[in-house]
Parts: sequence; C-alpha cells; structure tokens
Amino acid sequence: MRIALAQLNYHIGHFESNTLKIIDTANKAQKLGAELTVFAEMAISGYPPRDFLEFEDFIDSCEAQLDIIAEACFDIPLILGVPIRNTTNKGKPLFNAAVFLFQGKKKYFRKGLLPDYDVFDEYRYFEPADRFECLNFRGKKIALTVCEDLWNVEDHPLYVKQPMEELILEEPDLLINIAASPFDYDQAEKREKVLRKNVEKYKLPLVYVNHVGAQTELLFDGGSLAMDRNGRIISRLRFFEEDLQIVDSDSYSTHFVNALPGKIERIHDALVMGIRNYFQKLGFSKAVLGLSGGLDSAVTMVLAARALGSENVYAVLMPSQFTSDHSVQDALDLVKNLGSPYQTIPIKEIYQGFENELSETFKGKAFDVTEENIQARIRGALLMALSNKFGYILLNTSNKSEAAVGYGTLYGDMNGGLSVLGDVYKTEVFELARYINTDQEIIPENTIIKPPSAELRPDQKDSDSLPKYELLDRILYAYIEQRMGPEAIVKLGIDPHTVARVLRLVNSNEYKRYQSPPILRVSPKAFGMGRRMPIVARYLS
Repeated sequence: MRIALAQLNYHIGHFESNTLKIIDTANKAQKLGAELTVFAEMAISGYPPRDFLEFEDFIDSCEAQLDIIAEACFDIPLILGVPIRNTTNKGKPLFNAAVFLFQGKKKYFRKGLLPDYDVFDEYRYFEPADRFECLNFRGKKIALTVCEDLWNVEDHPLYVKQPMEELILEEPDLLINIAASPFDYDQAEKREKVLRKNVEKYKLPLVYVNHVGAQTELLFDGGSLAMDRNGRIISRLRFFEEDLQIVDSDSYSTHFVNALPGKIERIHDALVMGIRNYFQKLGFSKAVLGLSGGLDSAVTMVLAARALGSENVYAVLMPSQFTSDHSVQDALDLVKNLGSPYQTIPIKEIYQGFENELSETFKGKAFDVTEENIQARIRGALLMALSNKFGYILLNTSNKSEAAVGYGTLYGDMNGGLSVLGDVYKTEVFELARYINTDQEIIPENTIIKPPSAELRPDQKDSDSLPKYELLDRILYAYIEQRMGPEAIVKLGIDPHTVARVLRLVNSNEYKRYQSPPILRVSPKAFGMGRRMPIVARYLS
C-alpha cells in the first residue's frame, strides 16, 4: 500500500488553518499516488490544547472541522487525530482518538495509554480506551495506535496494559502510529529505539507520523518515519520542517532518509523554529532585546535574526559606568555583522537618579546586590517601554545555569515575552556560539573567550558568585535532569560543600522561576510545565 506521511505544523485552536492544511495535503498526496494519507495525533485541534478541551464549543469545533474534511476528502482515505466525546457516561468526558475517514464514513480508534509525566497531562482530560481493534482497509489489517500506545515496551513499563498485545491477536499486516512527541535533544534516538522494539517484537512494518513546529514552549521536531519489518528505516522526514513522503508498505524499498542532526545542531534548529513559530502564531513580527556584549545576548540575537530576519530584531545597548569598552565594541560588531537595527541608551544618569533619591534611605549602607538589581531593573524597564511602544516582543536572554541558581533579577534581566536560552546550560551556550561561527565569525571571538560577567560592579565576574560553569552545569544536570540527590552527586567526585550550596540555590530560587517567561524546551527536563516544584519546601535547604 502506498502510504503518505503528512508531517505538518498545526496551530492550536486555529481550526480553519489546520483544516485547510489537512485538505490541501491530502489532495497533494492523492495526486502523488498515495492510497492512504496519515496525519498526526490531535491534528485538527493542535497539540496540546490543554484546558481548551474543557470547552464544549472547542469540541464542537473539532467535530465540525472533521465533517468538513470528510466531505472535502470524500474519495481520499486518510487517518488523523482528534478529541472525541465519551458517550458512555463513565469516566473522563473525552477520548484521544485516531479517526479513519473514507467516503463519508468515520471509524474511531481510541488511545489506551495516557501519559501524565513531565510535560504531559492527558489523564486530566481523556478516558483511556479499554478495547482495541484493527482497521481493515483494502485487504490489509492495520494496527492503528496513538503515540503512547507504543511506549510500553521498555524493561520497566509504566502501564499495566499493552494495546499491541490485543491488536496482534488479529494478525495485522502493518502498524501505524500517529503521534505528538515533543522534542528534546535525546528524543529522536529514544523514539526510534521504542519504535524499533515494537517492530522487532511484532514483526510488522511501521508508519509513524509526528507533529512539527512550536506550541509556545513545546517544540516538535518532526522526524516522522517508516520502518520495514526488520527495523530498518526506509524513510525519515525532515526535522523541524513540514514534509510529505510516500512509502510502499509492501515493497519496503528505501525512500529518502533525512539525516539525524547532531545535538547542538538540533538545539540550534529547534530554538530558531521555536522563536519563529511563537511570533507567527501570536501575530508578531519584531523582537527587541538587550545586547550587552556578553555571550547569552549575542547567541539569542543570532537565533532571533535567523528566525525572524535580521531587520526585525532590534538590539538595545544600555551601558553603565561599569560596562567595559570591549563589551560595547563586541555588541556593535555583532549588530554590524548581522545588519540589525540598534540603539544605545546609557543608563548611568538614570541610575544616579535612583542613587540620589535613595541616598537618605540607604545612608550608611554599603553598595551590594541592591544597586546591582537597580541597574538590571532600569534596563528591564527601558526594554519593556520599547516593547509596549512599538509592539515588539522582548526576548529574555538568561541561560538555564543562571535560571537554576537564581542568578538573575526579577523585573530586570528576567523580563521578557519568551525565554530563548532558559533550557540551555551555559556550557551549551558556548557550544552554540561555536556552531553559529562554523562558516564565518558572526559572534565576535572576544565575546566567546572573555570571562562571563554581568558587569554590575567593578571587575565583576560570574565566577565571583558561582562555581565555574563546567562544574556548576555538571551538578545542575545531575540534580535537574537525572534527579540525583546530594549524596549521589558527591559520589561523582564533587566537593560536598559545593554540591550543598548549589542545590540550596536551586531550591531557594523556585519563586523566581515561577515568574519567568515561557522557556523553549530543548532538554529532557526543562523548567516550566515539565518540572513542578513547591516554592516553600525545605528539601535540601
């Protein structure tokens, strides 16, 4: 059977756009000779719609769009994902389902395994299916599954049920899985491993279709694929782009297999896509950011320029009396290299105004973090003023290392409508800078090699307040991504006092992260919806 894998970028709740994409792609696939076109999980609504699923009108709209597609694609067989009502009067009000459409008929296949870990919360809305059956089409039996239904083949399964154990009893010829599998820099390998385990266990060829595009912080990398019954990839669609490929599930001939990018390339491409989609789907076109001459703002600037066009990224240099001349020059060199518009707004006099007004109140008090935060908040206020006046979205430039230990100022450098690097450790930011400069020097070399500094007091360096980033990131990764406790981290050969101090900083600054802008997720454990911690806990404090 010639099957089209339709990998599209959906927009949550934009039913007209999603429906037109599905119809246009189905027609294109048919013209290319497809006998069946497969779209992703929750294609009509976009994924994840979250509490929109609690609105009757939202579900009504999904049903109405499904009818439009069924009519427009009357003679085009297709499979796509949609939320449907649970009419049994038992359990949750909805099912997450795949639907087969052909000649006005609809046949539903409900999802059985509902993830509720990390970024997922499907059991909040959906009832799990309690029975499974194959789709019979053109003499073929198809085991049609939805995303998580194939993820229970690990050595320590999360679920007591395994949908494929029921479906295999019908002796299917083919396995199709429609998915909404979010990106992280390890996910493509994990995903292919799980899919291959299913193929090898059940001896079935596989067609897998994923989402691509960004839905606020969640990024979807695509990478849809087909495997023959031996687990060999015969087709892999592009990463981070819409794509359409047709495979023959009978001949198992190799089609175009797009290469799997390396880790830093994946992070780069994911962030560029995330920025671009965030602006497009909100209806914005221009960004503003504070350009300090430091590494984080430089990398953010380049990523934004690649996502939106250099002309649409407005850089603001805000030097103070503590800003070094080389930082100003590095910032100027970067905007020149990119061709982006910029403005310089010195903050020395504004800061002195604060000093004068607070001099009596602060009399006898030494310069400390208070004065540093005033500078950051002045910059934050100026950037937000430009954002409001001209309709720019302010990009936050803080990295994950800083966000983890609270090395940032609320209502200052933590301002923004979107955090670009909030899930990228400082050591990875250095790698991103080197990757950006692969073919030519875009980020000035001095920006990359100079010691990191907030430049909020004379001769300040990040290492005055924090361990070296190589050590800090090692501790943070063990604690955040690997969920290791202090004793286990110390056993890695790290000083126990340093470990205790870093973990205390992470936990005591949870209140700051609650007030952060949405963070583009690129790691297996990002701050935000996938990491839920209490603010007032005393664990490791």
